[in-house]
Amino acid sequence: MHGPGDILPFAAAKHGRKAALVTARRTLTFAELDAMSGAVAASLRSRGIAAGDRVSILAANRWEWIVAYHGILKAGAVVNPLNVMLTDDEVAYIARDCSTAAIFCEAGRLAAMEALRDALPSLREIVSFDGGSPRSSSFEELLEPPAAAQPRFVAQPSDMSTLGYTSGTTGRPKGAMQSQRAVLLNCALTATMHARSERDVVVTALPAPHVYGNVAINGTFLAGGTVVLMERFSAAEALALIAERRATLFEGVPTMYAMMLADPSIERTDLSSLVRSTVGGQTIAVPLLEEWERRSGGAPVLELWGMTEISGLGTTHAFHAPNVHGSIGVSLPGVEVRVGTFDDRTVSAKAGEPGELLVRGPLNMLGYYGRPDWTSETIDPAGWLHTGDVAYADETAHFFVVDRLKDMILTGGYNVYPAEIERVLSSHPAVAMVAVGRVPDAVKGELARAYVVLRPGTDASEAALIEHCRAQLASYKLPRSVAFVDDLPKTSTGKIMRRELSRLDAIPATR
Repeated sequence: MHGPGDILPFAAAKHGRKAALVTARRTLTFAELDAMSGAVAASLRSRGIAAGDRVSILAANRWEWIVAYHGILKAGAVVNPLNVMLTDDEVAYIARDCSTAAIFCEAGRLAAMEALRDALPSLREIVSFDGGSPRSSSFEELLEPPAAAQPRFVAQPSDMSTLGYTSGTTGRPKGAMQSQRAVLLNCALTATMHARSERDVVVTALPAPHVYGNVAINGTFLAGGTVVLMERFSAAEALALIAERRATLFEGVPTMYAMMLADPSIERTDLSSLVRSTVGGQTIAVPLLEEWERRSGGAPVLELWGMTEISGLGTTHAFHAPNVHGSIGVSLPGVEVRVGTFDDRTVSAKAGEPGELLVRGPLNMLGYYGRPDWTSETIDPAGWLHTGDVAYADETAHFFVVDRLKDMILTGGYNVYPAEIERVLSSHPAVAMVAVGRVPDAVKGELARAYVVLRPGTDASEAALIEHCRAQLASYKLPRSVAFVDDLPKTSTGKIMRRELSRLDAIPATR
């Protein structure tokens, strides 16, 4: 195998008639996924989509998304997975930036994409998952392969397979060029670390366009397991699917676990089939891990860390190794991970000393598309990718993320990390979800404010929550105020968007 486009042919040869993908609308075997994606690949090639062309997918989780993804790769084109939360203007920016040749989309975005084609000469093909129009093709059309045979594309490991856009400090999305080798290796190494096998049934609502979702899905396919894919996350539905499908693995972000543990249906849900779970995207409070593990009969929650620029995971726990709560685990095999000091990133920090997390190896992106200047700011001459995460390592080479550098709050000259406060507040029995943001202060510059969603049927005061923090945090780290809210702003993956927290100050919560 050279790239992710080889995963389905490999899996279909071994597990052809076995269920590979289960969705609310359709269940597909490995053989069916392989055949359908092959038909899409041939149709794309017959319509002039050539090797190296960028092809975008703009849709929520659905079986067609998975077929389109593998069809694009088999055609030799580059997948450009788009977050469904992007506005039409943001999609247009990315499409222009990468000169996309084709876009797969849902009916609700079809009119905007057809309008975009009028202004974007590179955009030659629009495919609707929900039926075509006079100006677009229907996905069903692409499932009927052309009469004339199309040559099979053979990927080279160093070729670009995926162009994943990520926001950053530049104010504009940046396209991380992921190689065939990086995406395939990430799926394979993750499957190995988590001991995935053909016996696994994986329930997940992670968005397919996100690297965590991609690795969760394709790492399972690679091992011959079955993916039960939710269109969007619902705590009650996720719990029901785990029980009904006898899931061996659930994969999610911290807010998903918090919402499931706060859902009343958990009291009558059988989680005994779970062998392990994974969690990533943001730091998670240890008490939350412990409660989920207790309810699932001791099945470990394996924390992980990753980013778009490395095609998925960089660190995680091996299933058969000791599980260190609060740690993002150890580096994937063949990947170098270290912590560079804040004063000099070329010097590695001592055990327990915070610094910036750095990564080097075959998972690193090829660079940012069309922006060598941004690339050189992120990957130094020695090949180390600067992640922007504050972390430290212990004596056993386990890594611990403190927070994002850009989220750090400067209070009276002291560095305060929101994630540290969030971990403490999450341990309060009345707290379902919490996020910490900053508010300006005339004297100290910035102060920490906690935004709290309470568990149903519980109550807590601002003073009580601050006092709860006092026993575990230095006085300068304490949140200076608490806002009780009904929900928290989240990304499509369920990660909390701290930059949007200030908007909640104008919205009264119903308590």
